Amino acid sequence: MSFLRALGDTGLTVSALGLGTVKIGRDQGVKYPTAFTIPDDDAVRHLLARARDLGINLIDTAPAYGRSEERLGQLLSHRDHWVIVTKVGEEFEHGESHFDFTPEHTRASVERSLRRLNTDHLDVVLVHSDGNDLDVLRQGTLEVLDDLKREGKIRATGVSTKTVQGGMETLRRADIAMVTYNLAQQDEKPVIDFAAEQGKGILIKKAFASGHLPADHPDPVQASLDQVLGTPGVGAVIAGTVNPAHLEENVAKARRACGER
Repeated sequence: MSFLRALGDTGLTVSALGLGTVKIGRDQGVKYPTAFTIPDDDAVRHLLARARDLGINLIDTAPAYGRSEERLGQLLSHRDHWVIVTKVGEEFEHGESHFDFTPEHTRASVERSLRRLNTDHLDVVLVHSDGNDLDVLRQGTLEVLDDLKREGKIRATGVSTKTVQGGMETLRRADIAMVTYNLAQQDEKPVIDFAAEQGKGILIKKAFASGHLPADHPDPVQASLDQVLGTPGVGAVIAGTVNPAHLEENVAKARRACGER
């Protein structure tokens, strides 16, 4: 195993730990155990530079993360270094989320993400499911993402799913599924196994259970990373933090989980 690894058959190489960026754009309606303050521009620049120095090349954002995309477009340097993941389907406005999976909204959302992120292509675009994965997959959203992929605006497509059936169907029709997998939640493991068999990409969300890992391990973060990154088929874990020291600690533990010492 290596800290840098292939993301399925997408042709993308990603760091085993990716930086999630909810906390640079949104502090309302989030499920973290402790309160946090959205960092200022200098703090975000420092965080991104530190992530890059630590070998992270994967960054995860979404329209649902408030101003995250817009801020990354202004503050992210060295575009060629980064594999940028963003999403379509969920919007966050006036303190509330709502969903729109129509083909029209999907295309408009991708075009807006390209502008906000100040880039001519998005490496990965995932559909941000509302939990009704199979219904979402019937609405033409993936087909629009496939069109945009053919146009060169997207390199890989997929869905951030919440069900085993949705994850399986996603991998039959797209490149990547983003699934929940951690010490406490393993019901989506069949999706990871299927991806490993089919050479498809897997990104992991909530590897640390949004800060609520079971406390019966001496180091639950290390234990979770050991399990998750040691599972065949897993490309990378997305973990959000705005604390550079926390980021350094997570990278060290992810490298240990990948067999680096």
